[in-house]
Amino acid sequence: MRRPRIKEASLRRTNRQTIMLNHREMQALNLYCERYRISKSEFMREAVMKTILERFDQDHPSLFEEGPNLFSDKRRK
Repeated sequence: MRRPRIKEASLRRTNRQTIMLNHREMQALNLYCERYRISKSEFMREAVMKTILERFDQDHPSLFEEGPNLFSDKRRK
């Protein structure tokens, strides 16, 4: 099965992150991915982004919030 082409260059995944797992964690990850026929990278991306978006939802911005948020872009300054 071919992967769909990414239409927007801004959506390309060019940033790499690395994590370390112990032997038991790796076995659990491998078993999960085999059982549900999902790639490890897809699972990790979904798990991380789900956690981030849930936290953003819980900590929604207030009217006077000064800190960084999902919609601010440091490069624009």
